[in-house]
Amino acid sequence: MKILVADAIAPKGVELLQANAAFQVDVKTGLKEDQLIAIIGEYDALVVRSQTKVTATIIEAAKRLRVIGRAGVGVDNVDVEAATRRGIIVMNTPGGNTISTAEHTMSMILALARKIPQAHASMKAGKWDRKSFEGIELRGKTLGIIGMGRIGSEVAKRALAFDMKVLAYDPFLSPSRAKTLQVEVVELDDIYQRADLITVHVPVTDQTRGMINKAAMAQMKKGVRLINCARGGIIVEADLAEMIKAGHVAGAAIDVYDPEPPKELALRELDQVILTPHLGASTHEAQEICGIEIAEQLAEALTGGTIRNAVNLPTIDAKVLAQLQPFILFGEKMGRLLAQLAPPRVERLTIEFCGKAAEGETDPIKRAVLKGFLEHAKGNEVNPVNAPAIAAQLGIRVEEIKSTDPIDFAELIYVRACANGQVSSIAGTFYGSPNNPRIVRLNDMPVEAVPQGVLLIVNNKDRPGVVGWIGTIMGQHRINIAGMSLARDKEGGTALEVLNLDNAPSAEVLSEIRADKDVLDVKVARL
Repeated sequence: MKILVADAIAPKGVELLQANAAFQVDVKTGLKEDQLIAIIGEYDALVVRSQTKVTATIIEAAKRLRVIGRAGVGVDNVDVEAATRRGIIVMNTPGGNTISTAEHTMSMILALARKIPQAHASMKAGKWDRKSFEGIELRGKTLGIIGMGRIGSEVAKRALAFDMKVLAYDPFLSPSRAKTLQVEVVELDDIYQRADLITVHVPVTDQTRGMINKAAMAQMKKGVRLINCARGGIIVEADLAEMIKAGHVAGAAIDVYDPEPPKELALRELDQVILTPHLGASTHEAQEICGIEIAEQLAEALTGGTIRNAVNLPTIDAKVLAQLQPFILFGEKMGRLLAQLAPPRVERLTIEFCGKAAEGETDPIKRAVLKGFLEHAKGNEVNPVNAPAIAAQLGIRVEEIKSTDPIDFAELIYVRACANGQVSSIAGTFYGSPNNPRIVRLNDMPVEAVPQGVLLIVNNKDRPGVVGWIGTIMGQHRINIAGMSLARDKEGGTALEVLNLDNAPSAEVLSEIRADKDVLDVKVARL
């Protein structure tokens, strides 16, 4: 089998592959797209870091390719969808750069606090200027960490060693995990108002892109310092420059940009800003770990062993997987919907399989539910392979139950999320065929909703006219209702409306509905 190493990885990783007599390993780095297309058809596996962009065109030319290995965390430079369509496994090494990135973050915090790069530049220029570079101590300062995954958790440990107070925002961080990490779990607004320094460690998703903008910075303490060693695009760079010039933000340390390399960067002109060219994972140790791990994973995948850290394939027989596909797709949507309805900081997620759903292989469905539930906060970082590990890392206890109790349906998947004594739940089944999924219970109230598109979910006091009034509002704002399901717990009690909409209602529409005294809760879910 032929393996192409298209980007430089640690020599030990290459040596590990070369030691296997079954492999012919070619190291050809710096190839342009047309050069890679010309030769990729000969290879069974491809190893890259971040330089080589594995496009759909390259994948189309890779007639023999079985595995793409990315020696690093993200797979932004790989067209995973195109690879999946071709049946090519895409794998990465998600834990290899954790410590290096956490240490780089702390280095940036220290450099920002003590103005080390600026003082260094002054000395290099032949000056002896001590007055201009008075800094701050970290002891006693409050650090706000947005995102408490692997890297955020490691930053918290190091900040505590500097005698800092750590505030943590992560909707999926359980109280028990927070207690173990010795951090205070707070809402995002609390971090903005209380933190002296704020560091972000979240992926780029629809929710996080541009989240640190001018409006967010205006809520922060005057003199706040910002650090981003996660992904470019989370902090709006132009807004950051403006707020530094205005004197509201004291400084920033930035390692990542959007795009990379940055074409125009106003931050370059500001002395209060420290910039590094995406060096978070750039240590000898991190590169060696990633190189060795991807070589080991690649060898196992090519020789029929366990597939580890694949971003697009659960470990299961292909025939069984095909049979389970409708359940997997439905389970992911159920998890995605529950994540948008459940209270924050879920501690326990229970996935119960009833009737025929409990008779077959359930692990891929469980992983799909987890993926859908977690991706609302963790974005593309989550896949069916690593979803259980991410849940465990966040302190979410996942329980799987196969029930033999009698039910009203041939098969039923019942998912419950528990947080601080509150429980949100969703149940689903198929009507007639696996191509006809339905949500049949929301928080234990019977409904019949199609799990697709935009859902408007309204809880209100059960009184005449509410349903018609909501329909009128939708019509006035030219929002078409594709389907509707109604339920109530008792006459005159609490009612539930679930509407399938052709497009999402605006904040103005939602405010209009919420303003009614009989409306108890309004949520919009996107599937």
